[in-house]
Order: sequence, then structure tokens, then C-alpha cells
Amino acid sequence: MLLLEVSCSLIGWICLYCVFLLVSRQRSSEWNCRLVTLCHGILIVLLTAYIAFIDGPWPFTHAGTDNTPLQSLAMVTTLGYFFFDMGWCVCHGSEGSLMLAHHAISILGILLTLGLGQSGSETCAVIFGSEITNPLLQARWFLKQAGCYDSLLGDVVDVLFILLFAFVRVGMGTVMLYCELTSARPTLVIKAGGLAMYTLAWVFMVDIARFAYKKSNIKYRKWLEQRKLRQINQ
Repeated sequence: MLLLEVSCSLIGWICLYCVFLLVSRQRSSEWNCRLVTLCHGILIVLLTAYIAFIDGPWPFTHAGTDNTPLQSLAMVTTLGYFFFDMGWCVCHGSEGSLMLAHHAISILGILLTLGLGQSGSETCAVIFGSEITNPLLQARWFLKQAGCYDSLLGDVVDVLFILLFAFVRVGMGTVMLYCELTSARPTLVIKAGGLAMYTLAWVFMVDIARFAYKKSNIKYRKWLEQRKLRQINQ
């Protein structure tokens, strides 16, 4: 049954990709793949937010509880997408080992959660935290392609991405990991998976911090140059 559900999810994402290819024939395959990624990010963030904040149970207090049908639906949907995206990335060689490791750990973690039939609440919370910054990441790429990245809008997207990543994936992720490790309900392998995802989040955070430092330095130098020019003109 699980194999059938995941296969249907995978086929659904492949079909959406094919639709984008047909509609946007003038665009590159990466453009259309990122459209699929954007659709998945928006859909799964809304779904997992509903699960965590409305449908329940609350992941910080109910780690390790049995999966609900809605949690299983969210995980199957994401699992099919990860299979699609990882396959696309491997075929096109578009991502490095770090992103492929993230996809592999995510796939294994979701498979374990679905197979064990428990820990759906915290797994969906991790999916929410992992995907909430994804639409901004895709927006950044699309802005670059449109030649609009070096603008106020590009700066706003970058700032929002950095703040969301730091607050949700690192900040709230720390709280989620503590709740996971201190709870008696989750199995040891689920706890190990949570620790692996948390470690990857910190690796990404270091890269993001380097990017933020580099970009802020460039912006500051440009501001100094413009200030000097204004003083000269005066």
C-alpha cells in the first residue's frame, strides 16, 4: 500500500513537471523543475502548518505518537517529490553532495516514520521547517534569471530567507530536537535521524552566514563609494 501511494505521488510530480515543460517550452528544464519545487514548497508548507497548528497533535509535546492519516498524506506527498527531485538532480548534476545528502536523509527519515507508523507529528514539523524557506530560495533564483536580483526586492528576499532559516530551522529546530531526544516515545533510529537533519541545518547555516557576510560587505563598499561620489560632486 505504501509503495503504491508513494508511486502515485512520484507520478503526480513527474506529470506536473511534464505539464510545465509543455507550457514553457522556451524555458530550460531547470526553470520547470524549480516551478515544481516551488509548487511543492507552497503546498507542503500550508499542509504541514495546518497539521501542526490546527489538526494536531502538537509536535513539541507529542513526539513519537502514532501517525494520523493527514500526517501520512503529507509525508507521502513529500516523499514522492523528494524521489522526483533527487532523480532530476542526479541526472542533470545540478546539486552538490550536501543537497543530495539532505534529500537522502529526508527520504530515509520519512520512510522510517511511515514504516514504523509513529513520529509523524515531529516529522511533519521538520518538513515544515525545511520547506518554509524553499519558496524564497526559488524566488531568489527566478529573480536572478529575470535580471532583477540586484534590487531592493532581491535584498528583501535574501533577508527574509536568512531570518526564517535562522529562526525556524536553527532556533525552533533546536527546541524540536531537545523535545525529541528527551521524550521516551520516539525510537532511537528516529532520534538519530532528527540529529542528522539538525546537523545538516547547521552546515547550511554556516554557508548562509558566509553568504550574508560577503553580501553585506559588498553592499557596504558600494555605499561608501556612492557616498564619496556624492561628496565629490558637492
